[in-house]
Amino acid sequence: MSSLGAVLRPFRRLRRRVLLHRRPLAALTAAGAVLAVLQVSSPPDPATVEVWTVRRDLPGGTVLRRADLTSARFSPESVPADVVETPGAVVGRTLAAPMSRGEAITTLRTVARGLLRGYPGTTAVPLRITDAAVVDLLRVGDRVSLVVADPDGRAAPRVLLEDVAVVAIPDSEGGLGNGTPGRLIVAAVPTPSASEVAATAATSILIPVWER
Repeated sequence: MSSLGAVLRPFRRLRRRVLLHRRPLAALTAAGAVLAVLQVSSPPDPATVEVWTVRRDLPGGTVLRRADLTSARFSPESVPADVVETPGAVVGRTLAAPMSRGEAITTLRTVARGLLRGYPGTTAVPLRITDAAVVDLLRVGDRVSLVVADPDGRAAPRVLLEDVAVVAIPDSEGGLGNGTPGRLIVAAVPTPSASEVAATAATSILIPVWER
């Protein structure tokens, strides 16, 4: 009997421990069962695709670098039809309009450096013409002067640019985003004044004047 008691003694101790902890064990088992049910019943993660976006807010006229771009996951139905597939497709090109951080970059958003071939010493600057109908009258290659007007009427109109070439007129279907009126043209602006012109144009009304 003593031998049998020695054999059974560990099992008795184990039984007492199990009985002592039966409630926590039961709760743990129940939690595991609930977790298993949730994992089985949870829907799969929605499908996403990789899209190239801008890493930070960028003004129009920015020449894109690889460091300006990053990838993000988009739902397939939210991806623009003309989104670029690789950074190399837009690196070195110029933004035709401002872009916000995280916005998908498309081919319509950029213009090529080749636009300035034949215009040495200039920079391609996107300029928003408030009256979209006026842009319909322009053609690539036209030379225009641009009059700037204060939208609040507090300053007299003045000439911002004289005799600059229109090197691109982006497709109107691309839009300017954020409900901004008008259309863009891209002008070959003398490089020393390109930044000042872009900053002024961003907050003013531009009126092109040209001879046909």
